Amino acid sequence: MRIVVVGGTGLVGSTLVELLRRQGHDVVAASPSTGVDTVTREGLAETLTGADAVVDLTNRTTFEPGAITDFFTTSTRNLLEAERHAGVGHHVVLSIVGVDRISHPGYLDAKAAQERLVTNSGVPFTIVRATQFFEFLTTIGAGLAQGDEIVLPAADLQPIAVADVAAALADVVTAAPLGGVVEIAGPERGTFARFVDPALRAHRDERAVRSEPDAGYFGVPIVQDSLVPLGPARIGSTTFEDWSVAPSAPSAP
Repeated sequence: MRIVVVGGTGLVGSTLVELLRRQGHDVVAASPSTGVDTVTREGLAETLTGADAVVDLTNRTTFEPGAITDFFTTSTRNLLEAERHAGVGHHVVLSIVGVDRISHPGYLDAKAAQERLVTNSGVPFTIVRATQFFEFLTTIGAGLAQGDEIVLPAADLQPIAVADVAAALADVVTAAPLGGVVEIAGPERGTFARFVDPALRAHRDERAVRSEPDAGYFGVPIVQDSLVPLGPARIGSTTFEDWSVAPSAPSAP
């Protein structure tokens, strides 16, 4: 198969590109650094020529509601339009577990808008919703700092390794479009503190960590099961402990 991975030079994208190439597929890693921009459309039509499938991993690191919504809607519309012209047979987009249950201005609402565009596009599709990544646990912790403390929600996480996310995406994109949603998560469910605290300690971050029942998730009000699958989900094989001691796991400087 000829597969275009948009966002193919990022953390998940580069892992997915390598995996698909090992499986024998013709894979293009598309990103602004390789001359493909889904917002300006630069290089988009040329890159999608002859593609059987596209995986959309585009992202923008901002929580400003207008900016992030504009990015995802513009990028997704342009990408889907180019796919229709190119006759692409399968559009796969990576989203977030819980985005259909939590409405909040900013990133989550922008991802929900992206899902709606994909669903209504007429392009055969599969949406893959993932839980938080092990690789981002320290970033999550640092982002929830209040002064000298890190204040975590008293809710649950079921984080997943990036390698398992890539494996799930590879299986989905090389199969027939589902016209629906697949949820993926790690093998263990526990509180934010269960995962974030040891991840911070491994990076020599010794700030006090505490949980608060009313603490939000980057401003988003959540309850215990807001960020974990409520129904059937594909479960990754990598445990938190296995990931923590793996050579590829981030280590303290």
